[in-house]
Amino acid sequence: MASRHPVVDWATDFDVLDPGYVADPFTVWDHLRETCPIAHTDRRGSTWMPTRYEDVTAIAHDVERFSSAQISVIPVAGPVPDEPVLPYGVPPISADPPLHTWTRRLLLPWFSHRRVDGYEAMTRELCASLVDGFVGAGRADAAAGYAQQIPVRVIAHILGVPGGLADEFTEWVRDVLEFADDPERRRYGFERLTGYFLTEIDRRRSEPGDDLLSTLLHTEVDGQPVDERLVLGTAALVLIAGVDTTWSAIGSSLWHLATHEDDRRRLVEDPLLMPLAVEELLRAYSPVTMARVVTADVDVGGCPMRAGDRVLMNFPAANRDPSVFERADEVVLDRAVNRHVAFGSGIHRCAGSNLARMELRVALEEWLARIPEFTVEAGAEVTWAGGQVRGPRQLPVVFP
Repeated sequence: MASRHPVVDWATDFDVLDPGYVADPFTVWDHLRETCPIAHTDRRGSTWMPTRYEDVTAIAHDVERFSSAQISVIPVAGPVPDEPVLPYGVPPISADPPLHTWTRRLLLPWFSHRRVDGYEAMTRELCASLVDGFVGAGRADAAAGYAQQIPVRVIAHILGVPGGLADEFTEWVRDVLEFADDPERRRYGFERLTGYFLTEIDRRRSEPGDDLLSTLLHTEVDGQPVDERLVLGTAALVLIAGVDTTWSAIGSSLWHLATHEDDRRRLVEDPLLMPLAVEELLRAYSPVTMARVVTADVDVGGCPMRAGDRVLMNFPAANRDPSVFERADEVVLDRAVNRHVAFGSGIHRCAGSNLARMELRVALEEWLARIPEFTVEAGAEVTWAGGQVRGPRQLPVVFP
């Protein structure tokens, strides 16, 4: 694992894996917006981090000079294989047009409002059964025992893979996303994940089902079947992007409600407020930061970005920008005007946003229906993961 030295100047040497930043990035963002809105570091290569809404969204829309070919916030260390398993990356999120355009079009029907409405009943049943498992104990880990159990099973259903493998899927996704400074662990998780889907793709050739993986495998584009390596990349994307991101949003929301009694009781007393509350919790605790690669020298806000530099698309910081959001550092459950970018901005805006919203809403509704009063357990440690996706990994709570 790479060594890490303390940050002395966040403007010129930031580190998104710094324990203090993971625990409380909000203070850092507030400071940078006032002093150096686009920070820089040479850790892990020349990297920029905008913190203002205006800069983040402008870069997100400039696909000519900011490529999505490398989306990992922390570059993958180690040698690149001669024949990469995923030569197309994980499209559409890691693709630029024109590949991005048609691969995204293949995915969108699976995450339409109509499709997502069809997933809601199973999601609600799952959430209720999880609560049944611990409601009588008076305590639970709201992250590991609840939030982290939901999206992985919903995504498994969409992909047509056994929900019983949820624990394995969860570990693989964690290996890929959370252990940024441990290249061997990242590689292990990636190999297990892709190996599993390669086996499934081979099986679906002769045994197709009514699922996303089978559909992609038997789809033609311009008269030609979709390359199986592209199908593999898309399947990996759906699992990785659809699991850690959403459970982080659910976990962060439950942490907020456990630590803000007035908001918790207000939601219990006025359940019709939930749709607005979901958007506000997404804004305030946006989990995802992506990366872009500069393709040509460009000046942004007086910062000389060079071809090959990386830019961290700090959507969470943009959502806390006080020039765009009144009381930006507060959770205002009934915020009526909420132009948040928790799902990104531009052509790479999250294709699964409808699903994520539904899962977050249902997870909160089912929890609050059975556990309207809960707090963080006194003396217990709440742990957070950060980097690409920020959210609680342990959230011990107690309730009557």
